[in-house]
Amino acid sequence: MKKVIIRTDASTKIGSGHVMRCLTIAHQLTKHGVDVRFMMKELPGNLIDFVENQGFKNVALLEYADLYIIDHYSIDEVWEQKLRAYTKNIMVIDDLANRKHDCDLLLDQNVVPQFEKRYNGLVPVQCKKILGPCYLIMRDEFIKARQNMPTRTGKVENLLIFMGGTDPTNETIKILAALQKTKVTFNNIHVVAGDGNINKEQIQMTCEQRGFHFHCQIDYMAELMLQVDFSIGAGGSTTWERCYVGLPSSSTMVAENQRITTEYAATLGAVINIGWYEEVTVFSYVDLLNKLSKESTNLMKISDRGLKLTEGVGQPNPWLQEILEMII
Repeated sequence: MKKVIIRTDASTKIGSGHVMRCLTIAHQLTKHGVDVRFMMKELPGNLIDFVENQGFKNVALLEYADLYIIDHYSIDEVWEQKLRAYTKNIMVIDDLANRKHDCDLLLDQNVVPQFEKRYNGLVPVQCKKILGPCYLIMRDEFIKARQNMPTRTGKVENLLIFMGGTDPTNETIKILAALQKTKVTFNNIHVVAGDGNINKEQIQMTCEQRGFHFHCQIDYMAELMLQVDFSIGAGGSTTWERCYVGLPSSSTMVAENQRITTEYAATLGAVINIGWYEEVTVFSYVDLLNKLSKESTNLMKISDRGLKLTEGVGQPNPWLQEILEMII
């Protein structure tokens, strides 16, 4: 049996996005008989227990594997070169293109200006680069959801709020405050938090008091996205998930690595960019909520542009075949 080890982390500072997309890869590889293990540190807000409950062992020390997959902004070619003693194949998942890598396969699913050239000179000449939205890392639930999308009318009656697994800048609290200040009403408001959100108990209490639906560390996000008409979210990988199922949304940039992708996605008309979190106030969200009822035509355009932007070629998750060809 082939063995793959995934080096990634989650924490209250890092967030959960790296681990969640690596879990998608792990589940897909498992379907093909691959033994997948994770290597994660016990940081505050880590997801080690969550990953183990998904059926994947966490290892503490380097061991031989047919492939190492690295999804970590703090790792570069220095550690990757040391890793060569334990594997013949190294894959890197990156979004930043700000450091050199010693890898054989590099995946960056994001849409940024001139994304085809951004890793030139940062990886070995023989490294295969798979870049852009046709290589989106999508869970099965999202692939199924895209096949069963509702017709988007631009009318917003049901709202989804998800500001990332940890929400380190407390955007959810801001939005809940904004909902109290606006006169706009919704049939249903769904609020999602991750286990790593240190304010999740407060958020849950507020939701219960005001009749909102509270969800924590869920595995049915795509299902929720089909039930709502608009999502207030953060930048990052969930931006592409919303686009993938045609859900119009706003994005608040809560981490530096979200700037380029969020701003470019907004330029392409696939998302509403609220801005950098330090400049986004409760009243920024009040203004957004107040405008939704007048934006039906624009919201339908955002939905359509998101769908076209994330339209792949051939089967979904074509990165899977690239990985399998390395190890089988």
